[in-house]
Amino acid sequence: MILFFTEMWERFSYYGMRALLVMYLTQHFLFGPAEAQGIYAAYAALVYLMPVLGGMIADKYLGARKAVVIGAVLLVAGHFTMAFEGSGGKESLTIGERTYQIEVVGRDQNRTMFAVNGDERVQISITPEGVSKVGAEPAAAPVPGQAADAAAVGAAGEGFPAFTPTSGYKVATKRDTAFGEPVLFLALSLIIMGVGFLKANISTVVGALYEQNDPRRDGGFTIFYVGINLGSLLATAACSYLGFTYGWAYGFGLAGFGMLLGLLTFLLGAPWLEGRGGPPVPLKGRSIFGVPVEAFFWTAGIVAVFPIWMLMQRHEIVQTILIPIALVTFVSVVGYTVFRLKGAERSRMLVAQVLIFFSVLFWALFEQAGSSLTLFADQSTQMPSWFNAGYTQMFNPGIIVIGGPIMAALWVWLGKRNREPSTPVKFSVALVLVGAGFLLLSWAAANNFNESFRVPLMILFLTYAFHTVGELCLSPVGLSMITKLSVARVVGLMMGVWFLSSSVAHIVAGWIAAATATDTVAGVVTNPQLALQTYGSIFGTIGWTGVGVGVVLLALSPILKKGMAGIH
Repeated sequence: MILFFTEMWERFSYYGMRALLVMYLTQHFLFGPAEAQGIYAAYAALVYLMPVLGGMIADKYLGARKAVVIGAVLLVAGHFTMAFEGSGGKESLTIGERTYQIEVVGRDQNRTMFAVNGDERVQISITPEGVSKVGAEPAAAPVPGQAADAAAVGAAGEGFPAFTPTSGYKVATKRDTAFGEPVLFLALSLIIMGVGFLKANISTVVGALYEQNDPRRDGGFTIFYVGINLGSLLATAACSYLGFTYGWAYGFGLAGFGMLLGLLTFLLGAPWLEGRGGPPVPLKGRSIFGVPVEAFFWTAGIVAVFPIWMLMQRHEIVQTILIPIALVTFVSVVGYTVFRLKGAERSRMLVAQVLIFFSVLFWALFEQAGSSLTLFADQSTQMPSWFNAGYTQMFNPGIIVIGGPIMAALWVWLGKRNREPSTPVKFSVALVLVGAGFLLLSWAAANNFNESFRVPLMILFLTYAFHTVGELCLSPVGLSMITKLSVARVVGLMMGVWFLSSSVAHIVAGWIAAATATDTVAGVVTNPQLALQTYGSIFGTIGWTGVGVGVVLLALSPILKKGMAGIH
């Protein structure tokens, strides 16, 4: 239960921040959708890369427990730093010789846009045809190929015109690069390092609670996974409410408070772990470069924040360096398996690596939740006035909190009757389900939308339901699979490789999400019809890809099951 509540509060902080991040980037800093999703992809990719190092450090030096503490402290610092907003971004609208500051009141779907110049403040609306003064007599849009009416565009001193065609105005964006953006990237960097020390290692401690073939292992990991998602459910509700209603700082501050509770829970509950997850060799008397081991890694963890901070400010190069790192890591692990292991140990490790490879596609599709699906909720989903885009991320953890114990009981019940599907079959089902969820959205984008080009909220909920059942088939079972199939002396490293696959998946997810982007002004999409059509096209493509790859894995599952050499 100590690990359950520690992970619950850690996930509270992480998912609370994630529910706000893309909207914060597009609505506060005024990044375009493609750039915002690129930042999110780089951040998420590094979040899942760092556990590779964290797992190695814990395996060789610190042990899982001490690594978790270092990570938790860095996470507390990072989440509280996110609460410092700065002035964000500002956009200006130039019509003729006059320049107006664009002011947005409200957040999410309840936004109202104004143009301000001195004492003049008018509500405006921007569409593919142009910018209009709200409440003015509508002007006819110009016929393509004909010049706009000069009277419609307006001139200096005449006040804001009733209508200005797209060719008659310009929008410029200026962001807070002196304070707000550097602090944002510092906060994200602290979180990245914190997750690196904590994420793989807390899962390793859970694995240490069970013997190799204990039938309760999968159920134990699923209950642990419920803790993750209970934290996520509470966070997306509370942090989204505070962030969208009272201000971003309140939502991010609550996420930091949740992580602080997680740290205190782990420190106070450590005696009940009965020594599990300790260092491989007692730390007393050990040093690195003359510095005590524990102090060395505390210092290294803090110092490493700064190169990550610099990297996050050039997020587009993350994929340039990450893909080679991932390839070298995967090749090294395969080489170790082939040349250093024999018999059942070798075949089991190879099966684990094959399943990790297939999991990359699953996570690339599933993790659209933090980027393109959040913006889809904001731009193309019909929601009640009290509902915001961040709330849609409650769907996934809510279903898991209810369905997780049922799935855990189902695996145990089937296992006792020797009818439980093998791990490869569970992975294939997960891929088919995540693909089916996107196919549903693609269908709705073409056939089930209102006059504002928004699909029913229930369609998005059903998509999350497909994805969530798929996640329950793969993720908790995947964590358990790593601890069962991996050689004991490298289980921490293999847990890190499991998360590295998610890192690569987030880069792929970023490419997918960027393909869904359309033009926005002040975080508001300017062409809702084009936005919906773009989402529908991309979601259809990735949906069929997920289903097809899932069928291929199902066909390979008998071979993989044999390679597991008795491990189910």
